[in-house]
Amino acid sequence: MAPVTIVEQSVGPPEPNAIRVLVTGFGVCLFRILFKPLHNTILRVEPSTEPIVPSLHHAHNDHPMAMDDMEAVSQAPLVIHITTLQIPVTYHAVLSTVAGLHFRPPVLPEPEDPAFMIPTPPQNGYDFMFHIGVAGRGPLRIEKIGHKLGYRMKDAEGQYAPVVATPKEIQPEPTETERIELQRMYIGAGIIPVTDIGPPGPSGVLNGEHGDAPHPPVDVTEHQPNRGFGKGYENFADELPTEVDVARLIHSMKESGIESVYSSMDAGHYLCDFLFYGSLAEAKRVAILFMHCPPQGQPHHSEQVTHAIKHIIGWVCTRNTRP
Repeated sequence: MAPVTIVEQSVGPPEPNAIRVLVTGFGVCLFRILFKPLHNTILRVEPSTEPIVPSLHHAHNDHPMAMDDMEAVSQAPLVIHITTLQIPVTYHAVLSTVAGLHFRPPVLPEPEDPAFMIPTPPQNGYDFMFHIGVAGRGPLRIEKIGHKLGYRMKDAEGQYAPVVATPKEIQPEPTETERIELQRMYIGAGIIPVTDIGPPGPSGVLNGEHGDAPHPPVDVTEHQPNRGFGKGYENFADELPTEVDVARLIHSMKESGIESVYSSMDAGHYLCDFLFYGSLAEAKRVAILFMHCPPQGQPHHSEQVTHAIKHIIGWVCTRNTRP
């Protein structure tokens, strides 16, 4: 399997024929540390020598290239432009943002930080959408499935996901994975400093210096309603998979020296999972992927995670898109 080779990197506005990539992240801390080096980055990547998936870029182009033209382009480095976007750690923010990301042209919210001004979105939409969130200490985790229902934890503002239906039976207690996911998101959003984390409190979430997280993480009352995606998503399956070949991607990463990475079938039933499912549901012939990364230095430093992100972008774009 051929490695991803970045032959040049620069910063600037998108070139006319560039493959357009949107990278989103939750929380101010994650965004400023990890995404600042990526915003408005232009990568020139050697094309893959492997068989190419039919072009996502040209699936919505009125004048796709002829085969001879495609072969000629395949000999030159692919030009990839990266735009980054911060999304607040709330269900409302996800619901009010995710559909617009997939409009043609996309509609993106105005960034709060002027350093992250958004270049004009591509008329026919982004070619690859890469969502990133904070995980606990450990390897990078590439998610394979987004979930429609089962969102029982409050967001950073203490609000729940929309009610979909009220089950007749009491829902089970939240899993350890769900509790840990809440902790990850609070850390990534800067609500709980990593250095303040202590032993588990009564709620099951690790304490800070001043007790539990700002809001009770899970409603475990007897008549807890089912929450997630309801109106407008009735015809979508309870689980939606990414079309990116995660197994081959991870194999490529390990061959390139990025050993600490694995795939996951459980994105946590919290904001990360919520965004992932919403994006998969709204996607129109565009590659969608979600990756959890650990907090800074646990064990990866930001430079290592940024390197992994660029590798993933290069791998997906050279196998799923054509300029």
